[in-house]
Amino acid sequence: MPPGAAAAGEPLDEAMRALAEPRRRAILRLVAHDELAAGEIAAAFEVTRTAVSQHLTVLKNAGLLSERREGTRRLYRARPEGLAELRDFLDDMWASALDDARRLVEADRAARERSEEEDR
Repeated sequence: MPPGAAAAGEPLDEAMRALAEPRRRAILRLVAHDELAAGEIAAAFEVTRTAVSQHLTVLKNAGLLSERREGTRRLYRARPEGLAELRDFLDDMWASALDDARRLVEADRAARERSEEEDR
């Protein structure tokens, strides 16, 4: 496996797969600051409760949600630590892209300066 490549089933891969679906991202935003019952989450979407339950399971299995039982209710809240590895990956990728862009700009600038000197 190439360096930096992730094996299937690693937390980062699971988080990325879970967040690839727009409805799951919307669910995560709903519970980012408030703990909500599954029924409250389902009420925010025009899909069946079963579909929302499946989305909640995927998010929970990816480590992005915590689930707490209170009587017969299941309450969900986002797990910021579940996004930490994804955040680190994106930060590293962004920093690398900025470094690459800086090097390209500097190389272009140097080439233009050489060209201008040759034209003199």
